[in-house]
Amino acid sequence: MKFRELSLEGVFEVTPQLHGDPRGLFTEWYRFDRLAELVGHPLKLAQANLSVSSRGVVRGIHFADVPPGQAKYVTCVRGAVLDVIVDLRVGSPTFGRWEGVRLDDTDRRAVYIPEGMGHGFCALTDDATLSYLCSETYNPTGEHSVHPLDPDLGIDWPADVPLLSARDEAAPSLAQAVETGLLPDYAACKAFTESLRTV
Repeated sequence: MKFRELSLEGVFEVTPQLHGDPRGLFTEWYRFDRLAELVGHPLKLAQANLSVSSRGVVRGIHFADVPPGQAKYVTCVRGAVLDVIVDLRVGSPTFGRWEGVRLDDTDRRAVYIPEGMGHGFCALTDDATLSYLCSETYNPTGEHSVHPLDPDLGIDWPADVPLLSARDEAAPSLAQAVETGLLPDYAACKAFTESLRTV
């Protein structure tokens, strides 16, 4: 298992070692000890999600209030997606920047997304299936969206006509989210992450 930190602080791409033979395939796609060593604290597993999407569907950009936030460990178990992480932490040196990672059922990569980051994806195949491990349970009053097609974000979605949910279609722009104080604060995110190291 190899870890590579992306250009956004605290976000890691995880490439597992694949063991295949004529019978099929085996891989370790998550190791709590290796991840904890890397990020400085264990990932509290509170909820696991499964998301199935048709080709061209764009979901996101979703994020949660910090604290407690919601860290995610995401992999694609069927098909392929472009997984997108956006730094939404106001005051961060990389605020407003995004990075994309292809997740698919060939390389079996995963991404670790810490609290305070925005997350979304575009399905590259029909029945693209993502599996999420989450550090907190779903909290409808503490979870929010930024519009995935906001030109200020400039995300290069690989879809001619992205299909959005009504919720994502109605999401505010990045500028509106800043103006209304909706986004997480970089210093608060850092302090929260630091507090996890002592637990």
